[in-house]
Amino acid sequence: MTLKNKITTFLLVASSTFYGQEVVNQLDSIVKPEIKISYLDSIKATFINDDMASCIDSLWMKELVSLDNYNSLLQDIKTIDVDKTVEYELPTELLKERLKKLDEKSPFNIEYNIGLENVIKSFLKNRKKGFERLMGISQFYFPIFEEELAKNNIPLEIKYLAVVESALNPLAVSRVGATGLWQFMYQTGKQYGLNITSYEDERSDPLRASQAASKYMQNMYKIFGDWDLVLASYNSGPGNVAKAIRRSGGQQNYWNIRKNLPKETQGYLPAFLATMYIFEYHKEHGIVPNKAVANHFATDTIMVKKHMTFKQISALLDIPIAEIQFFNPSYKRNEIPAITGENNFLRLPKDRIAIFTSNEDKVYAYLNYEDSKRERPYERLATVKRTDTTNTSYSDKDYVTRTKYHKVRKGDNLSTIASKYSVSIEDIKDWNKLKSNQAPLGRNLKILSTEKIAFKSNNDIASKTIIDSTLVNKTPTISKEKTDDVAINEPKSEKIYKTEKVVTNKEVTKYHKVKKGDNLGEIASKYDVSITDIKKWNKIKGSNVGLGDNLKIVKTEKVTTTIKKEVKQPFTSKNEDVANAEPKKIEPKKAKKEEVIEEVTKSENYYIVAKGDNLSSIARNHKVTLENLKEWNNLIDTNVKVGTQLIISNQSLVTKDEVVQSKTESKNIEHIVGKGEFLGTIARKYNTTINTILELNSLSNTNIKQGDKLIVGKEDVTLKKSKEDDYAANSKKAKQKLYQVKRGDTLTSISRQFPGVTIAEIEKWNNIKAENIQPGMKLKIGG
Repeated sequence: MTLKNKITTFLLVASSTFYGQEVVNQLDSIVKPEIKISYLDSIKATFINDDMASCIDSLWMKELVSLDNYNSLLQDIKTIDVDKTVEYELPTELLKERLKKLDEKSPFNIEYNIGLENVIKSFLKNRKKGFERLMGISQFYFPIFEEELAKNNIPLEIKYLAVVESALNPLAVSRVGATGLWQFMYQTGKQYGLNITSYEDERSDPLRASQAASKYMQNMYKIFGDWDLVLASYNSGPGNVAKAIRRSGGQQNYWNIRKNLPKETQGYLPAFLATMYIFEYHKEHGIVPNKAVANHFATDTIMVKKHMTFKQISALLDIPIAEIQFFNPSYKRNEIPAITGENNFLRLPKDRIAIFTSNEDKVYAYLNYEDSKRERPYERLATVKRTDTTNTSYSDKDYVTRTKYHKVRKGDNLSTIASKYSVSIEDIKDWNKLKSNQAPLGRNLKILSTEKIAFKSNNDIASKTIIDSTLVNKTPTISKEKTDDVAINEPKSEKIYKTEKVVTNKEVTKYHKVKKGDNLGEIASKYDVSITDIKKWNKIKGSNVGLGDNLKIVKTEKVTTTIKKEVKQPFTSKNEDVANAEPKKIEPKKAKKEEVIEEVTKSENYYIVAKGDNLSSIARNHKVTLENLKEWNNLIDTNVKVGTQLIISNQSLVTKDEVVQSKTESKNIEHIVGKGEFLGTIARKYNTTINTILELNSLSNTNIKQGDKLIVGKEDVTLKKSKEDDYAANSKKAKQKLYQVKRGDTLTSISRQFPGVTIAEIEKWNNIKAENIQPGMKLKIGG
């Protein structure tokens, strides 16, 4: 029995060892997938990091954007009633004793009065939590204030003024526009040297604003000689204080002139003194300051040499954007500009500054990479002009910003959505004005993504060399007796396909929801249609429309369609060389009429079937018959699938029987520069590029002026001579069209309906001016 147990144990151990080796071998054979990293990750992977703990608690970032303390404190100062008794357990004698101590320690006139007692009790009763938060934030700002005040020999108690003014929020803005910790007005801030631009507002900078506030206090003290009146003038202005002194018979004590001051200033000094009392005696009242947001001495600054955004800094240094905003509140657009001749600084915790300085070259390399994605059409244009003009093709990589929408489904959150589209959570919140990190179920979130596209010029199709253009069906007539002596072969041809874009007009139905104040005239002007048409489309009898109605608007819009052309070109061969050789002693008979036959070029216009289309609507929109569509596309019935490519025209341009002689000439398409036009708008109008217009007109720059005549393109004009003398006249007449002017039409709207036709051409053809057209007139469209 013992022997049997030993054998069993041995077999179990041996089998487990063998199985373990097999599992290890299987795991080793698994190939780990290669993880692709971004350019940012590759830069950060080379960073030299200093292992230091973050000096700021992320939970306190809410204090940066929270205006609760500021709004409630401002409301208290405005509405405070110093004469209203407040029930709170604070003996009057004890309060008198503490106020006497404060008076002894400060240059302010602090005397007990019933009004001050009511304000102190009101703050202790209603604002304890608020003062706990303010005391936590003050541990970052007060050292800055105290250093600047002491430098200018100003009472250090003035630091409590910033609590009353802004609740220590650098982004606080009053109803009249006073901004920052010290609530400077725009003109006052400029007067005291604060820089206010599109990028930066130094009224929100703790250090620069404190310097300006100190200068202001010094100037006001020189005028009034009393710190109580200096505080009153800081709130209401020195003019109002001077008026109150005069109305009080020359008295210069704040409490004596208080009734003649503005209402807000009447509660201003009591609020300041009550704040000072609570900060000094918070322990006695059980107020425990919250944890310090940050310590100013634990931060440092670095000069920025290149324009950068808070988003880029956050991505590089792994620091929240809210934290960057807290340390740099003066930058309004969350961007630090790089302006020639000016120095701009970035303040961050010392550990992040250490990473920045240790990897400065890599940081700026990443910024250059990000800057290269920016669209620069004129820079690219200059690059094209520097390239070899013999190179017919040019391509460049460019970036475009596209807007996408993500519908939030059950289980989605902002983190997974941000990862899916390679964007940040902060961007999604900013684009969709979200206040929290919760993804609203069922909502379509706006996502902006930067995508890379390939830019190609119109000359990408390589040109083919034609050996001898005279070989196109130009064959002498030879007598029948000698035809066996020379072998004559018909010329062969190569197939070359060329794609072009053609703009056609298509009716598009839109709907306009009637809002308050809308009328038919305004709606017709907005969509460039007539009132009669709107009534017809919506079956409206009168001129009134109901609020909230959805009005049907049918507009003719341009639709770009790709045309594929087959061009036949001849090429020479050995047999053709023999055919073109002059035979011995053979004189060909003179032809009665020299025939030059032009090859037939087919122009096939393609259309891709969209959702909601049917064969009838496609035929109607492209002005062809249903039977032709079925014939050209070999369709048995009228059923077509979405995405099918249909041929929508198949017309021979030139026929052999009609043409006796043909000649092709290149004609310039000209445009006279109108008021407010520039090369970009002109290029879009004629579906060309700025570079092409510059080359056609031999321009070295893009400067043009009104009245200049520009060549905007070239078109091939075929001059034909028919058997009939009146062929040319009939051809010209066939090209002309007549358009009957409708109500609401303008020359601009009419020219849009005929691609390639300009307003100047319509005026020329009809000998009219734009203001002379009237409904019912018939205008010539064509030469």
